[in-house]
Amino acid sequence: MLQQILQDMYIDPELLAELSDVQKHILFYKMREEQLRRWREREAWEALAQAEGLRPPKVKRGMCDKHIQWLLGADGDVWVWIMGEGPGDKPYEEISEELIAERARLQAQREAEELWRQKEAEITKKFRDALANEKARILAEKWKVEMEDRKAAKVLEERIREEFKRKEEEERKRGEEQIRLQEEQRAKELYWTLKQAQLQSHASESEEREWEEQLRRSKAADEERSRRAQRARDEYRHHSLRAIQKGMVAGLSSMFRELGQSQEQEARLYHHLPGAGLPPPLAIPVSRTWERPLRPVSREVIVRWFKEEQLPRRAGFERNTKSIAPWFHGIISREDAEDLLEHMTEGAFLVRVSEKIWGYTLSYRLQKGFKHFLVDASADFYSFLGVDPNRHATLTDLIDFHKEEIITVSGGELLQEPCGQRDSPPDYHLLFE
Repeated sequence: MLQQILQDMYIDPELLAELSDVQKHILFYKMREEQLRRWREREAWEALAQAEGLRPPKVKRGMCDKHIQWLLGADGDVWVWIMGEGPGDKPYEEISEELIAERARLQAQREAEELWRQKEAEITKKFRDALANEKARILAEKWKVEMEDRKAAKVLEERIREEFKRKEEEERKRGEEQIRLQEEQRAKELYWTLKQAQLQSHASESEEREWEEQLRRSKAADEERSRRAQRARDEYRHHSLRAIQKGMVAGLSSMFRELGQSQEQEARLYHHLPGAGLPPPLAIPVSRTWERPLRPVSREVIVRWFKEEQLPRRAGFERNTKSIAPWFHGIISREDAEDLLEHMTEGAFLVRVSEKIWGYTLSYRLQKGFKHFLVDASADFYSFLGVDPNRHATLTDLIDFHKEEIITVSGGELLQEPCGQRDSPPDYHLLFE
């Protein structure tokens, strides 16, 4: 699945939504590496083709072919026009007068608009004060005349309070808008003043302190980026070292299958590997009798894929038994998985058949919330999509591996308690019918 994404340089938005933040970062990093690799190949091919004469070298246009051609008049000389002397032209004095008049008109218009704003503010304030005085007078009269009807007086008082509050809010908004405009204008003026002062004189002590603070923040940001990169490299190295033993065993198993060696000889060689116990089950090559689509399109197709390709590889079964693993579930949604894990402790997990890719989704219970990891099963191995570089021969191998080794260094996810079935029949019954 990862190779298909890198080949198309495209990932379906629904599939992207299933990835965690760590998976997204690693996937985008891989796609960027693929872009750079393709660009370098294209540049090398272009250079090789030009060196062998298969393609002419690119010629950059110079400045030598540019020239100027003058417009000629009826007499054959260069045509020249002097403003104010041509037929129908206005004299320079008249044009200057018109410009001055237009400038004066615009300045007067701006001043009139400023005066109108001041006048409008005065009118608004006068009206507001008069209305407030009138309401106060009505309230006082109502209080005196209707002393017994306190409820009516209370309603009237509340109405007047709301009116005052509304008018105060409107006044505040107008004042804030005016202050904001003045602030923007003042900021522009101060910017040019400070810019000129900076070009004319050396930086002051305050500017030096500000520069030092900016430099300190920049260095701190660089150090933080370096620490994140180091953590990512440590995580990759940690999984890679842990996968050396499994990679050696898987490679020997593949070699023995190709050469037709017996399983007894393979077990004997595996016994000599450091720290090895019983040999892992061989990955059974699947002979496909049907044409698998690029991605799942329906539940019927997913069920057929599971029966055709996964059952021969004992996906979902416990190791060396005919019992279905307690952590295995059928085609259920993310919401159903989270509902099953809701009342379990941190470290609980289940594996469900994915509807997005040819593979599975491992749903993991955090202390607060959940995580979902995609497991790619489109090839002859099982691995987390974009998180773990390890490849496992069976799905059970992947689960058992991460019962002892964390999935990501940043999250520290360790598989502890499997989440079993809650309903009857189980949600995977269609897969095993």
